[in-house]
Amino acid sequence: MIQRKQQKLNTPKIVSKVLLIMIGAIIAAYGLEAVLIPNNVSDGGVTGLSIVGSQLFGLPLGVLIGIINIPFVWLGYKQIGKSFAVYSVIGIATLAISTSLMHHVPTIIEGDTLLITVVGGIILGFGMGLALRNGGALDGIDMLAVLLSRKLPFGTSDLILFLNMFVFIVVSTVFGLQGAILSALAYFIASKVIHIVEEGLSGSKTFKIITKHPEIMVETIRDRLGRGATYTEAYGGYSNEQFKEITCVINRMEESKIKEIIHEIDPNAFVVVYDVAEVKGGSFKKQNIH
Repeated sequence: MIQRKQQKLNTPKIVSKVLLIMIGAIIAAYGLEAVLIPNNVSDGGVTGLSIVGSQLFGLPLGVLIGIINIPFVWLGYKQIGKSFAVYSVIGIATLAISTSLMHHVPTIIEGDTLLITVVGGIILGFGMGLALRNGGALDGIDMLAVLLSRKLPFGTSDLILFLNMFVFIVVSTVFGLQGAILSALAYFIASKVIHIVEEGLSGSKTFKIITKHPEIMVETIRDRLGRGATYTEAYGGYSNEQFKEITCVINRMEESKIKEIIHEIDPNAFVVVYDVAEVKGGSFKKQNIH
């Protein structure tokens, strides 16, 4: 009974994920067909290799995207999980079909290489980031990057960029050195957009504060920011002195305010700041302030 109820509750979530992955794939396909490919600028990853193959052998781009991605989908299934592989198949299939359907759409930008790389990179990155945020991938290189990110201390977008350096060497054989450089620039922009879409534009930050006035600091942060904080008992490695380490999670818009509070109370406080990808549960909800 409970399992059936959970399945019913999860169904809308699964449907929404699939729809968002498909929308991401359609957006990415539009960036390719309406901006990048008509201006001899390629994508990276398996899609980039497929574009090169399409130009060299005259084969449909959508067919090559589907075929070359097969081993990467299998890798995703074996190493990451069934749901990731299924979502990725949906995304890749949508991308392949969309590129075929949009092959003759009007080019929205021509001539201005800087504008082409920026706009194309933003559109492509937004589509790919939307798919990754919802548990799927639009490219086999993405799957490899997701797998490696579990084993290496690097983010998905950074690994995607690194792996694509080798792809752009292949791209240069068809689009020339200038085309490869523009492709790399467009994909660099896309990787940054992927990072923003995955983690959110506002994001969160963790402040770890060591101060001589921990109680006053926590009380002031609560009163003026509406944020709670926690204490951790810590000891100095050299002096063996015991002190309270304050941990507080805020959003990026509150960063300047908390720095102002720290400086006012204890200008000599030791502060470490971390970027936070996601915050769930607990008492992160902001309290009312006056």
